[in-house]
Amino acid sequence: YFDLTHAPAFGYESRLNRETMLDLFDERGGDPRRPGKRDPLDPLLWRGAREDEPSWDGRTLGAGRPGWHIECTAIALRWLGDRIDIQGGGSDLQFPHHEMSSAHAECLTGEHPFASHYVHAGMIGLDGGKMSKSKGNLIFVSKLRGTGVDPMAIRLALLADHYRTDRPWTDTLAKVGQHRLETWREGVARVSGPSGAELLAIVRERLANDLDTPGALAAIDMWAQTTGADTASPSMVTSMVDALLGIELV
Repeated sequence: YFDLTHAPAFGYESRLNRETMLDLFDERGGDPRRPGKRDPLDPLLWRGAREDEPSWDGRTLGAGRPGWHIECTAIALRWLGDRIDIQGGGSDLQFPHHEMSSAHAECLTGEHPFASHYVHAGMIGLDGGKMSKSKGNLIFVSKLRGTGVDPMAIRLALLADHYRTDRPWTDTLAKVGQHRLETWREGVARVSGPSGAELLAIVRERLANDLDTPGALAAIDMWAQTTGADTASPSMVTSMVDALLGIELV
């Protein structure tokens, strides 16, 4: 096990209280109830070999495999170095996985923080529950496309909420995304529009503020629904939406 007393900054990334950490550690693959541990939150570094699972010779540790958190730490340190710019994933990885893997890295290298930024996306739910592979309740983009939904509309549906927000997927989201896509395409098909340069500045400002995609989309909605005399604007907005949001309008 990893002795957390050697990670004095432990908890800085998730900012959770100890009670919440214990609950999540128990829920997400940890073993806080195991007798004999110095600290219930100490994460496993080496797990003994199990049937039908890969294992290696751990010499004095015996046959087994690295724990989940140290495994990812080793990969990151090997290929990315002692410090990384961004560590990201779903919100369910924030604790314990990213907190633990950061603690491992910082203990090994002496560098703090391990990542300059931690970015965690909210979970997409379905019918009141979490959408996950283990539950078999995934909504595949390929299936949505098979029903005639424009992939750009799917992207707009997902960008309509802030990336850190947990939200459910519904058929209404795709319909709203399709309507927004059609409105934008009508806007860039005009011979002129409101100032493209002003819109670009607003969208950049929104995205620079913790990727505020709802704010960026609202600004483009306003542009598409307003008339103007800037003849270069439609072309500029078309390029901007593609470059900054990955939405192809033509």
